Amino acid sequence: MVIVSETMTTARTDGGPERVVVLAHEKFPDRAKTATGVLKYADYDIVAVLDRDNPGTSAADHRDDLPDVPIVASMDDAPEADALLIGIAPIGGGFDETWRDDVRTAIERECDVISGLHYFLNDDEEFAALASEQGVELNDVRKPHEDLSVAQGKAAEVDADIVLTVGTDCSVGKMTVSLELVEAARERGIDAGFIPTGQTGIMISGWGNPIDRVISDFTAGAVEEMILEVGDDYDVLFVEGQGSITHPAYSAVTCGILHGAMPDALVLCHVAGREHIHGYDSFDISPISKYVDLYESLSEPVHESSVVAGALNTSHIDDDSEARAAVESYADELGAPATDIVRFDADEILDAVVED
Repeated sequence: MVIVSETMTTARTDGGPERVVVLAHEKFPDRAKTATGVLKYADYDIVAVLDRDNPGTSAADHRDDLPDVPIVASMDDAPEADALLIGIAPIGGGFDETWRDDVRTAIERECDVISGLHYFLNDDEEFAALASEQGVELNDVRKPHEDLSVAQGKAAEVDADIVLTVGTDCSVGKMTVSLELVEAARERGIDAGFIPTGQTGIMISGWGNPIDRVISDFTAGAVEEMILEVGDDYDVLFVEGQGSITHPAYSAVTCGILHGAMPDALVLCHVAGREHIHGYDSFDISPISKYVDLYESLSEPVHESSVVAGALNTSHIDDDSEARAAVESYADELGAPATDIVRFDADEILDAVVED
């Protein structure tokens, strides 16, 4: 099974979905966004989720927008499969040693292993030797290809309109919003494409550049490279954003994507009720108007862009009427149309993007 190798656009070559087991121990579903993203959007035959906390249940028991995939305690309990996909991307991207038995078992069962960690499985002596012995592939999705270079400032020259999802924080739904907008646009007959910039988007799409692993000088260039490759093939490209411009750790990645993509329009993503930066509680979420000003002013010297709509994640609000009220309040703060694209629909955001 091939998802992504050191060449950017390597894709699956078997002609159909693979039987995949997804590892999400102790984090499923709320802290396993790679697992949930792949379950919801990837074209794989996912046969099991590994979560030692919830064996005997189903993914659908934990989130009603996920498929009815069984959850088992370990790889020993999983059905026949072609690959194990590590569905957790912790802060720092390290490998949890409690996963070692499952990865070892997968390799021994002649399964490929797909990982989006900063810890490369190919550099692990035990896994590399065992994989070679079994004739399987360790696919480190977050390893960029070797021919990246600086941006040339040419992304705006492609035929497609470019829409970038940006955020008030990390883990606010930028990838989800991008993918939902692609689907909604296609349903309207708009030829839309997706530019994946993170490990989950790459696993779903089968191609992409892992921007948070790219050398800083090449970050904008890595985004531009993807846009130049496919930008004349679509009417609109939805670029997956990363991090936030105010994030104490990830702001550099955010800025690199913003300048490399040279977007025509921005969609600002936020989680309802979130007051502090995720994982950095001493840092407050800024007022929404400040994010609008920051993204637009930072974009302007390279390519003028504006926040045309907002996407609000209301998944932690149970009542639909309360969720709608939260969306209306967010739209007022934003000064632009807004919706929860998963809970309701994409119309308001897509209308704003198309009209821009």
